[in-house]
Amino acid sequence: MNHTTKGNTMRIKRSRAGVVAIAAMLTIGLAACSGSGGRQEESGGGGTGGSVADTPRLRIAMITHEAPGDTFWDRIRQGAEAAAAKDNVELIYSNDPQAPNQAELIQNAIDQGVDAIASTLSNPSALTPLVQQATDAGIPVVLFNAGGDAWKDTGALMYFGQDESIAGQAVGERLSEEGAQKAVCVVQEQGQVQLEARCDGVVRGFTGQSEKLYVNGRDISSVQADIQAKLAQDNAIDRVVTLGAPFALAAVQAADAAGGNAEVVTFDLNEDLTEAIANGDVLWAVDQQPYVQGYEAVDSLWLYLTNGNTIGGGEAVLTGPSFVDESNIEAIAEYAQRGTR
Repeated sequence: MNHTTKGNTMRIKRSRAGVVAIAAMLTIGLAACSGSGGRQEESGGGGTGGSVADTPRLRIAMITHEAPGDTFWDRIRQGAEAAAAKDNVELIYSNDPQAPNQAELIQNAIDQGVDAIASTLSNPSALTPLVQQATDAGIPVVLFNAGGDAWKDTGALMYFGQDESIAGQAVGERLSEEGAQKAVCVVQEQGQVQLEARCDGVVRGFTGQSEKLYVNGRDISSVQADIQAKLAQDNAIDRVVTLGAPFALAAVQAADAAGGNAEVVTFDLNEDLTEAIANGDVLWAVDQQPYVQGYEAVDSLWLYLTNGNTIGGGEAVLTGPSFVDESNIEAIAEYAQRGTR
């Protein structure tokens, strides 16, 4: 079920040709992945079992704002590693949730002289100068997942992700259709533009009352405690909107402990969350397809470096939003078990 706005529909149509082209290129492959917690890791790109592109070996750095313990990024890396295996790419992955540290990781990639960089843009003011520095040095950059409103100002070639404002508005509209009256939007990393845009979108689409609750997403026990305290303080809250799967599961525990009538909805998926939707513990989730984001971030750079291709016609290529609920969870769960949804 897709409750996107008319504006969202128009934007998705503009990207439809690019998305169809992407779908034609996708070769689903499985590769082991694990959280890195600020480490830099190199992947030889093995593990798909398929043929490897007969093109020169490339070194592509992928730099994200992944925080330790957030399983969302496993899907990003799974897609990136599958594309690297197909494209004869050495993937160098590094991450840090703090913008100054992520900027330093981009600088490291520039200094290493990598062939290309794929990065998130969670803090445009801190990261844009580094992206521009890379492009000035002749290193092509693709952005994904975060910074969809600012990516064109950086000099990057392409952007893959969902429009977070539109996704948030779609969530707000669905809450209104369901008759919700008061919602709290839980932000696990204050100041990250994509998270703020989601909650701001919820406000625009929701006819009821809503507010933000800032929590420390790196301490899941404190996330649960903060949500529980908020629900105990205000029993008029009937929806908790979280911005990632692990936080939704914490919110379920918090709602149970607090009592009341609060139901949980969320952005993003993982295998545990699909079970929670199937069981009715979480009403629904918004899927931005992180596997596709990781895959296309790498594969688009390979296409650019080996054939001069760009995707999207100068516009962001939208990978979401789409809703996952009891009507389609059975099909989605199969892919979640593979680690690709």
